[in-house]
Amino acid sequence: VPWFVARIPTDYFYSGRRSVLPWARHHPALRWPLLVLKNVVGIVFLAAGIAMLVLPGQGLLTMLAGILLLDFPGKYRFERRLIRQPAILDSINWLRRRRGRPPLQL
Repeated sequence: VPWFVARIPTDYFYSGRRSVLPWARHHPALRWPLLVLKNVVGIVFLAAGIAMLVLPGQGLLTMLAGILLLDFPGKYRFERRLIRQPAILDSINWLRRRRGRPPLQL
């Protein structure tokens, strides 16, 4: 999870418009398997985060990483509302500082 959190671009939540995904320009035969793989990994992270709410681990951050990987309608608005929670933003920026990355811009 810390690796994924450190890889979030600093301005990911700053702009009102989403950037184009790196594989969106590839051929559909490559794009669809990558999209399915990304969503499967997101579901695994989300399930692991839910389990970590009662088990030891960073449950909320793991769930956030899973949500970031999933694709669903209204995702960007949900992410922005979630990331504006002070406890979540402080935790993410703490992990980013440990990895030598700048804090997220809101």
